Amino acid sequence: LYKLQQSINFHIHITIHISFKFLSFLKPKMSTTIDVPESSNIKGKTILLGAQARPGGWKKGIAIMDFILRLGAVAAALGAAASMGMSDQTLPFFTQFFQFEASYDSFTTFQFFVISMAIVAGYLVLSLPFSIVAIIRPHAAGPRLFLIILDTVFLTLATSSGASAASIVYLAHNGNQDTNWLAICNQFGDFCAQTSGAVVSSFVAVVVLVVLIVMSALALGKH
Repeated sequence: LYKLQQSINFHIHITIHISFKFLSFLKPKMSTTIDVPESSNIKGKTILLGAQARPGGWKKGIAIMDFILRLGAVAAALGAAASMGMSDQTLPFFTQFFQFEASYDSFTTFQFFVISMAIVAGYLVLSLPFSIVAIIRPHAAGPRLFLIILDTVFLTLATSSGASAASIVYLAHNGNQDTNWLAICNQFGDFCAQTSGAVVSSFVAVVVLVVLIVMSALALGKH
């Protein structure tokens, strides 16, 4: 009986030892299954934060394009003013009392054109810092609203000066038989070429200003 009791105790001890070993083996498995959803949640939060941290979006792209177009409009407006301001041609023949010369300051319309395009170019240069602010803060409505108002004002100025200069250039090329205005571009070819180029450049600036206003309006409309 004593030996039987010892054998039973020995088997019970071995069974308990094996059970503890088995439980200790299962513990990391259980902890692993509990940690899996936590790690997945952490990953999900990280992905969500990463998506929210991406700034700007398409509005920042519009602001960058706005800045680039303003640089182009500055070049077009300055080119128009410079080309018209340097338009001057003197014919090689003259009489005792007359010298045949054509210059921009002989026409009040061309003088208005030079002054207006210089003002438009100056405004576009001064508007560049506000365009940079719109790039840094693409969701801010204040700079865009300020620019769209002033762009509209200077678009009107550029359009009026360009249109009035275009009418004089047309008369210089074609004349007007009803008023006996003769076409002078057959004699003053260089002068007409410079003034025509200035008018074309001014209308490039006008088109760019229109595009800038439309882009700002779209950005404000989606705000």
